[in-house]
Amino acid sequence: MPHLSGYRFMWVIAMFDLPTDTKAARKAYTRFRKTLIKDGFAQMQYSVYIRHCASRENATAHIGRIEQAVPNDGEVRIITITDKQFERMRIFCGKLRQPPESPPAQLELF
Repeated sequence: MPHLSGYRFMWVIAMFDLPTDTKAARKAYTRFRKTLIKDGFAQMQYSVYIRHCASRENATAHIGRIEQAVPNDGEVRIITITDKQFERMRIFCGKLRQPPESPPAQLELF
């Protein structure tokens, strides 16, 4: 069994800015968002979705799926970070905001 390392596991972060000014644009936005969810991404913030991956190769496969689903209009940015980098994330909330939920527990079967 391979050594489980926080430097091997990856998080794929998809950030997007898609127009919603027309009916067709809203439909493309919804289709793209549903594609992310179907591929195992979870909403982290508005227009920011994350997915845990077992390896860089697995992350690359998911990034390819996102690339195929990008609407003609708008912008999508992808960042990949290691599990170790993700766990060092610091979250700040304003006094009137509720604290964010805990990150989802990941169950990986090899």
